[in-house]
Amino acid sequence: MIQLRRGRGRYRGGDPEAGIETRHAFSFGGFYDPRNVRFGSLVACNEERLRPGAGFAEHAHRDMEIVTWVLDGELTHEDSAGRTGTLRPGDVAHLTAGTGIRHVERNAGPAPLTFLQMWLMPTAPGGPPSYEIVRGIADGTPLAVEGAASVLHLRRLRPGERTALPDAPWVYVHVARGTVRLDPGTPPAEAGDAVRIAGCEGQALTAADGGAEALVWEMRGAGRD
Repeated sequence: MIQLRRGRGRYRGGDPEAGIETRHAFSFGGFYDPRNVRFGSLVACNEERLRPGAGFAEHAHRDMEIVTWVLDGELTHEDSAGRTGTLRPGDVAHLTAGTGIRHVERNAGPAPLTFLQMWLMPTAPGGPPSYEIVRGIADGTPLAVEGAASVLHLRRLRPGERTALPDAPWVYVHVARGTVRLDPGTPPAEAGDAVRIAGCEGQALTAADGGAEALVWEMRGAGRD
């Protein structure tokens, strides 16, 4: 099964008056569609847009693996364990909520912020919370999210370049920049679009003339129910 989901079809949420705009790829918060609750272990893929000074007040997470990718601007993180960090384009952050953690996320920089946040259901509940930032992750470097039996692959493609997708029960491709086409013969997927592939085998992406950047999830478990 191959399914192309357009970015323009995402549910719009957030709080525009507070400078927060959100685009949800799955059921989230006040939006619920029983046909679009999860894919593999992925239960959220939110594109967040924050104006300078805007942010999310302290809030709690537990039993969730959360990966964050900044497209433009700077994202500041502070959590209840005393960890702080600023995430910039090219960095990736991984939060394991485990038994519970509270944190604040905000745009403390001078420019508008756009980031992608992806939530994965762990295979088992509990465990100690943790937070790490990988600085300047290189093209093709995998980020293993062991608690969700999943791996994130970054693909930066030159114009016309082709790259193989992992063979896995579930593969989720989010186009961060540019345009890609999935073999064979699917419609082009543009920035903000996503492709969901169940039973992925022998598939590849090809970048359009302007090149592309894509985040590719390889999922081998569906997480706990």
